[in-house]
Amino acid sequence: MPDTALSPSFSLKHPDRLFIDGAWVKPAADGRIDVISPNSEELVIRVAEAREADMDRAVAAARRAFDTGPWSHLSHADRADKMREIARNLRARNAELAHVWTEQMGALSAFTRNVGNDCASMFEYYAGLAATFPWEEERTPGFGGGVSMVVREPVGVVAAICPWNSPLASMTRKVAPALLAGCTVIMKPSPETPLDAYILAECIEAAGLPAGVVNLVPAHRDAADYLVCRPEVDKVAFTGSTAAGRRIGAVCGDRIARFSLELGGKSAAIVLDDIAISDVVATLTPGMCRLNGQVCASLTRVVVSQKRHDEFVDAFAESMRHIQVGNSTDAATELGPVAMKRQLDRVEGYIAKGKAEGAKLATGGGRPKGLNRGYFVEPTLFANVDNAMTIAREEIFGPVVSVIPYSDLDDALRIANDSIYGLNGAVFTNDVEQAYDVARGVRTGTFAQNEFKIDFAVPFGGFKQSGIGREGGPEGLMSYLELKSIHLPRRPTNLRG
Repeated sequence: MPDTALSPSFSLKHPDRLFIDGAWVKPAADGRIDVISPNSEELVIRVAEAREADMDRAVAAARRAFDTGPWSHLSHADRADKMREIARNLRARNAELAHVWTEQMGALSAFTRNVGNDCASMFEYYAGLAATFPWEEERTPGFGGGVSMVVREPVGVVAAICPWNSPLASMTRKVAPALLAGCTVIMKPSPETPLDAYILAECIEAAGLPAGVVNLVPAHRDAADYLVCRPEVDKVAFTGSTAAGRRIGAVCGDRIARFSLELGGKSAAIVLDDIAISDVVATLTPGMCRLNGQVCASLTRVVVSQKRHDEFVDAFAESMRHIQVGNSTDAATELGPVAMKRQLDRVEGYIAKGKAEGAKLATGGGRPKGLNRGYFVEPTLFANVDNAMTIAREEIFGPVVSVIPYSDLDDALRIANDSIYGLNGAVFTNDVEQAYDVARGVRTGTFAQNEFKIDFAVPFGGFKQSGIGREGGPEGLMSYLELKSIHLPRRPTNLRG
């Protein structure tokens, strides 16, 4: 089978190689990773597969670049200049990056069209912090004279491990703050969506970063686990499933390595009685279509008062029936396929379980008519869901929503908080004071009034098993830094800033 089966709208210099120590090198073994289109089930491209020996090479390169190379010793301003060059390179390849996101996981073309520009803005944002972030602070000692300096230094070698649903943005939110901090990075993209990371690596190479500062090793789970276990890796930055996050947390905890985890969610939208049902449905319908339902922060539990439950279900089901399901490249499509065959099987399994446990299927639940090729599933709504049911407890990661009735506001808050997750949430009400009170009552990392909101200008992350740490905003830089306290008889004149 050829390495490329489709006519690509993108160009990779070395899809058969890995980027290690500043060069495109052959993998140690002859394995390949097949990238499959979820729209057509056809091969998009075949890329190199990193194995354990390749991880060793990448870790050694990153370790060497951090310990003896120039990157960690450059000024923040000099690192920021390189990051701005990376941003310019990403903008130049925006169209390619948009195309590969759609080709790899089925994200709608209308949604992906600015991904390169958006990720360039993330590099520019962190580059802008070079001049304003408090890298060094003078403190008054608790006893004795002199001065105490609190400085922030890079954590070291970072393994950045990213999921398949939003691959470039997820990687950017790790690589950009890590580079500003002075860390070196090993990029391990999902095997389903490695192409964004290839383009990012080419943009980094073109910017002229020193050898070993950023390395690229697409791999399957076993080799990724091997990377996480390497004692030379100082920090693991991971976005993905809670199950994988538990493993990473255990491994890093055993060797006292730093880690940050952005994990799953089962977020609740609480609908109060003072807002029109039509307004809520108009917001939730496109929200459930974002990335074809494959967003960790999706509002997949809608908590509605008992007296309005049936009316709400009827309106939401009717709206969902009008969603246009189809190929991700079609401008008329509102919901594309899920990303892969195993994900389709997972979603269909949860739908079957919802029926078996007694939830009422209000709409959807099957394959769309006429779409027998590709990983398509109908937008699906369950009504009269008990919060103890599996479909209300576990992350489905597909276009499936559960409506759960509540008796009063305290009951609604109880339902929202009765979850191992705490990533996102919303309340639908016309009363901003009521919205703030509800937000403070729900244990979740992000909360919004009358919308499905994710904003990386401010910290994003979760409570409970939705993760540890935050990405976005100045807080997204913190986990790539170590604090050091220096006690001196007087303030030095050669501060590094």
